[in-house]
Amino acid sequence: MNSFDIVKSILRTEKSTLEEPKGRYLFLVDNKANKIQIKRAVEETYKVKVKEVNTAVIRGKLKRVRHQLGKTPDVKRAYVTLVEGQKIEAA
Repeated sequence: MNSFDIVKSILRTEKSTLEEPKGRYLFLVDNKANKIQIKRAVEETYKVKVKEVNTAVIRGKLKRVRHQLGKTPDVKRAYVTLVEGQKIEAA
């Protein structure tokens, strides 16, 4: 698994943009990736030093379409804290 398979995208939400001046960024990552793999992938992809990684798994919700039950997929988010003075330039 390479860096681009692990880190799918950077998430830009209202809450995550409030954390960016503090050096925390929110990423959508692969469900099977662990914290060490996420740290390496962010460091390789964005050329920054990572201080800490926290993860959260958001379980999919049950949805009903007509008469059938379905489920949205589970997603894993990584809250990445960078070393002081580091910054990610996201477009």
